[in-house]
Amino acid sequence: MSSFLDKLNPSVSKPFLKLLAGLLWLGTGIMLSIMGFKWVLISPEQNALYFGLAGLAASLPIHYLGFSRIVNRNLARINDIDGKYCLFGFMSWKSYLIIAIMMTMGISLRHSSIPKVYLSVIYIGIGTALVLSSLRYFREMRSD
Repeated sequence: MSSFLDKLNPSVSKPFLKLLAGLLWLGTGIMLSIMGFKWVLISPEQNALYFGLAGLAASLPIHYLGFSRIVNRNLARINDIDGKYCLFGFMSWKSYLIIAIMMTMGISLRHSSIPKVYLSVIYIGIGTALVLSSLRYFREMRSD
């Protein structure tokens, strides 16, 4: 029975876990940034460009004070692995819960009455911070 369950476990190497994590963070960051910049570009407000710049400026503290800590914990978890590990093991269960909450909040905000140009600051800030954080996974992957 144990060998049957082992066959169902999608085990991968450390570099692949880092690649997967980096691609997930990169893809999500690009998606959020594109949405935010699209809202800036189609905004009728004269000062819409400032919202985009505010989002870019917000991305640095979001990256350094928030996401870089999460990346460090994820990388420490991956680096402590011996041999192959479960495909979904690059993040803790707590991180998956945080992602679900963030997705719910993002969808709720996007469907709220808040003007999209204001939301662009949040989307660009978080999106760009995710892109910056994804680079750490790729750098770590090359060192394996």
